[in-house]
Amino acid sequence: MDKTQEGTVTLATQNGVAIIEFSHPAQNSLPGRLLTQLVETIEQAGMDKDSQVIVLRSGGDRTFCAGASFDELASIRDFETGKKFFLGFANVINAMRRCPKLIIGRVQGKAVGGGVGLAAATDYCMATQWATVRLSELAVGIGPFVVGPACERKLGLSAFNQMAINATEWQTAYWAKEKGLFNEVFEKVEQMDDYLERFTQTLVNSSPEAMRELKHIFWQGTEHWDTLLDERAAISGRLVLSGFTREAIEAFRAKG
Repeated sequence: MDKTQEGTVTLATQNGVAIIEFSHPAQNSLPGRLLTQLVETIEQAGMDKDSQVIVLRSGGDRTFCAGASFDELASIRDFETGKKFFLGFANVINAMRRCPKLIIGRVQGKAVGGGVGLAAATDYCMATQWATVRLSELAVGIGPFVVGPACERKLGLSAFNQMAINATEWQTAYWAKEKGLFNEVFEKVEQMDDYLERFTQTLVNSSPEAMRELKHIFWQGTEHWDTLLDERAAISGRLVLSGFTREAIEAFRAKG
């Protein structure tokens, strides 16, 4: 089976909480099809009258998200296809930004590249001690251009620079909390889930209007991101066609 056609995105509403879960057998990497589904699901959850808050999570008990699908990345042969590919994560980040409800992230394990971008685009993020993070894009000749604005907004410019340049080194979950990417870090998944349940129920019982206004305030100054992330996707769409990047991607796939 074509790996880009594997994986799922689901939406379930429980006790006023909309739970969005994405899953893919390749370490929860996200091909374009799943990214499109994520956008649609986030928009659906944002309009759901039966929920007050959204939880974004991934399946399994290991990697949160390995970022973009390398199989799909390796198949790119022209600029338009490349730009469209990188717009996948841009569209998800913008959907999260525009969503009128608070989005709570649940990060159970490693987050790479676009996975770090997803965590950064949540409004409040919980993680386990196993949730190490890495922006690996420069190592394959691209750069974290699309996820950069979301990461810089949460981490600050200095920490974002560190992750973007030191693309092969993992940063710990506690480092990510210190820098502002994660709000809470737990030793065990069970502790995180217990806290998450209590936390979201508190929000469910809070004022929906007040939470909408807070979300609007949190994201002030990002109104230009539709244009900005389109421009960033174009940069990546051009770079992915370079000989350096094509060789680096094939080398990475050979290891896997």
